[in-house]
Amino acid sequence: MANILIIDDDKTFCDLLCRTFKEMGHEATPAYTLTEGFGVVYSGLFDVIYLDVGMPDGDGLEAIASFRASRTSPEIIIMTGQANHDGAELAIRSGAWDYIKKPSSINMMILPLVRALQYREIKMTKPAVALKRDGIIGSSLEMQTCLDQVAQAASSDASVLIVGETGTGKELLAWAVHSNSSRAENNFVVVDCAALTDTLVESMLFGYEKGSFTGADRSRDGLIGQADGGTLFLDEVGELPLSTQKAFLRVLQERSFRPLGSKQVIKSDFRLIAATNRNLDQIARGGLFRNDLLFRLRSFVIELAPLRNRREDIRELAMYYLAKLCERYKTGVKGLSPEFLEALMQFDWPGNVRELFNTLERVMAVADHESALFLKHLPTHIRVKIAQNSIGKEPPAKANSEGEADSPSFPSLQALRDAAISRVEREYLQNLMSVAGDKITEACRLSGLSRSRLYELLKKYDISGPEK
Repeated sequence: MANILIIDDDKTFCDLLCRTFKEMGHEATPAYTLTEGFGVVYSGLFDVIYLDVGMPDGDGLEAIASFRASRTSPEIIIMTGQANHDGAELAIRSGAWDYIKKPSSINMMILPLVRALQYREIKMTKPAVALKRDGIIGSSLEMQTCLDQVAQAASSDASVLIVGETGTGKELLAWAVHSNSSRAENNFVVVDCAALTDTLVESMLFGYEKGSFTGADRSRDGLIGQADGGTLFLDEVGELPLSTQKAFLRVLQERSFRPLGSKQVIKSDFRLIAATNRNLDQIARGGLFRNDLLFRLRSFVIELAPLRNRREDIRELAMYYLAKLCERYKTGVKGLSPEFLEALMQFDWPGNVRELFNTLERVMAVADHESALFLKHLPTHIRVKIAQNSIGKEPPAKANSEGEADSPSFPSLQALRDAAISRVEREYLQNLMSVAGDKITEACRLSGLSRSRLYELLKKYDISGPEK
């Protein structure tokens, strides 16, 4: 028996689906607005959510990530009466299980549910495996999705393509795939394709014999040979020279190559992982990347979200790196003012995690012997951007004809979502502490929350409970 939530402003259609699913033996709950849906999902344990796109208080597509972030990470089935290709792409990329058009037959509405429940059953019975995630920090839904994909990729030898903006940590994910695979004890060989010139690329990849070209005073193994039994990581593979792509494609197909100046063919049993910050489909259409090589690279694709799309990871990343900096520079742990952390959360970080870490290094240098970090320690351009954003978020009120300021006529979806989550979290914590008899240790055991996270939430909602 599954627990299903149907969110649709068409009450007749919503109630019809509820009755249908109940007749199948499932529990089904209706919600007629996104706000109502948020309130319900964060107070229950749902397996599947049917979500309409055109809701009176917002766009269902924009709410997918928030619903998936609830405790059971339910599968989301998007329903819409105005299906289109862009909507389907956004839904799937946002983590939806399926995207179906209304009105459809009842069978067409039920089929995605059956498949989603089959998937969840298999997923739940699969034994949990401890994933080595050295240096990968973050617990957001986006990061958890990436780590799930890392675990899946590590269990096979298929080629992996990691896609993400510069500075997001693509090499860390590649290392995680390698270190969790059966090849973990062998070499992890990194090739920076952006640093390879047309004249050096083949000698670096394939190696060469002594005397094969001017300056070759001794033989040298290529990077492909060094990766035998391990993993070959092509970083920024979109920069691989077109002249080399054909030769590398042959290596991929046959797992063999010939060093420059050699008559001997060498075998190399390597696993390929590639990464790029470019749109390979686009550059392939422009004739600068071979389609046949692209097909080979993306047997398994992992998309790493930019930091601005997983802001809940920023605090954890900052705390992790500041601790490392304190250890490196032999300084005491510095206090963090609330506005300092809030500023980190508000900034968009176009350079992603790399920019965040570089900024924190600068902040530590500026703060020097001061005991705490404040907003003034951040670089000027970040402070300026945050100030500009704060002005943009609170536009001055316009006076009406009677000289009085007009108030907003309709709340934003984000405001409704935050209010619903806060209300449910407060109620959950109050019930938790009551059941646990105000014992922190027991509350942690019941909820699965860490002690530090529980203290943080109790402080946030001003809920006290003496530890016993």
